[in-house]
Amino acid sequence: MPQANWDEIRTAFQVARLGTVSGAAEVLGVHHATVIRHIDALEKTLGAKLFQRHARGYTPTEAGRDLLLVAQTTEEQFAQMSSRIKGQGEVVAGELTVTTIAGLADLLVPVLAAFQEQFPLVQVRFLTDMRVFRLDYGEAHVAIRAGAAPEEPDNVVQPLAQIRTGLYASRAYVDRRGLPQDEADFAKHRFVCTDNADSRAPFYRWLRHHVPDSAIAFRGTEPAALEAAVRHGAGIGFVSAFRAKADPDLVEVLPPRADWDSALWLVTHVDLHRTRKVQAFLGYLKEVSKAWSV
Repeated sequence: MPQANWDEIRTAFQVARLGTVSGAAEVLGVHHATVIRHIDALEKTLGAKLFQRHARGYTPTEAGRDLLLVAQTTEEQFAQMSSRIKGQGEVVAGELTVTTIAGLADLLVPVLAAFQEQFPLVQVRFLTDMRVFRLDYGEAHVAIRAGAAPEEPDNVVQPLAQIRTGLYASRAYVDRRGLPQDEADFAKHRFVCTDNADSRAPFYRWLRHHVPDSAIAFRGTEPAALEAAVRHGAGIGFVSAFRAKADPDLVEVLPPRADWDSALWLVTHVDLHRTRKVQAFLGYLKEVSKAWSV
């Protein structure tokens, strides 16, 4: 059986990572026809389809995801070896892919930008999505996840921070409607809540249990939109305590409670956890995140 060519494997890795032939061609500095030729040749050699072709690009099949994992690990190991050979083993450089849930960009983007100031040879890819990115398929170097501790095998999971959350209203809202005196007063007020009735966020479960549906005046799916609605006076809603502390226009309705806390977790794959680049970022993020649990 003929052996797979590394150039072809590297091409397939870039197509799987970027999702398009044109993106892979640009990164590799080759013509898009070369990318297609490499994919076709590799699939013929392996006797398996590596990608599903569709209008938006290329999506890896199960065989393609297996190949992506091997190629990602090999690429990282080759980069480390190359650095050592060149006497640059202590240099933090190359692409760093970080993924998290929507709603944490205002926390993480400043951290990533400051990290790049310290390590200017790092190129950042910051990916947010409702789906969970697969570290075992090489989709990211570091994941920041919320909720229960992730349990995927072969991942290194570390606690990052406890995000405290309280119930707040804007001063404009308070001037118009006042503050509820107790839970029995909630029905007379307006509230901001997620549109997802199955949300696992403990504070939204609490709100739906204690606030009548008729009092929920503003619903949304994007965390930033819900927070903006509170700030603009649409109603009383939940805001992270560290964000509210920095905004003098927000009035505390109920202080943060332990059962409203949301845990953040750092997740890395065991094969990449000890790389110099990943360790540098983890250390930097852990230090900065100490200010988040206020």
